[in-house]
Amino acid sequence: MEHIDPAIMKRFDTRSSRPCEFCRELDPQFPHRRPLDQMVATTRKATASAHLTEDGYVRHRIVELRRMTSRVPVNAA
Repeated sequence: MEHIDPAIMKRFDTRSSRPCEFCRELDPQFPHRRPLDQMVATTRKATASAHLTEDGYVRHRIVELRRMTSRVPVNAA
């Protein structure tokens, strides 16, 4: 593991992470994700970039985009 940058290794330290509240609330598939894909860094808000894994990031963004496209436009008749 010496070849992995220490900053990257720290990112996967689950002792300093928590489940993403945004994903937990809005993604019905959240309980079926791998545990690392559910986690975000505790020092950051529940954003896509705070996720510990790329898959977690992508799934968070999908939920955000789905939420944005499901809203009714303000000027809709």
